[in-house]
Parts: sequence; C-alpha cells; structure tokens
Amino acid sequence: MIRALFALFGLVELLFPERLIAVLTRLAYEDGEEMTVKPWVTTAARVEGAVFLGLALVGLRGLCRGDSGDAGESDE
Repeated sequence: MIRALFALFGLVELLFPERLIAVLTRLAYEDGEEMTVKPWVTTAARVEGAVFLGLALVGLRGLCRGDSGDAGESDE
C-alpha cells in the first residue's frame, strides 16, 4: 500500500511539479501566495518524483513476482 502511495506521489510530482509546489507552499507558509520559487526547484521536484516513482515500481515489481524478501535463504 505504501509503495502505491509513493508511486502516486512520485507521478504527481513528476507530471505537475509547479502545482504541487504551489499547494505545498500555501500549506506550509502563512504568506505562501507572495513567495516565489527559484527555477531549480521545479527540476529538483521532477527528479525527486522520478526517484520516488522508480523505487515504488521496483518494489511493486518484486511483490508481483512473489518475492518474499528473503532471497538467499534456503530451505535446508
């Protein structure tokens, strides 16, 4: 479940970084409307979203294959 939430958040952050930054800025600061973000913040948000999405998809792929997380342990 948490991997799916990370995937969803990563996808939103990757596709709509400006909107997400605007919403989070308004939530975090009292004068969020008056603040402007530096140009690199949008790029950083996209990179972070891609990393979240990639990690979540790798984890979900492992669940779909049936990996139980104990690779390397034998049944001896």
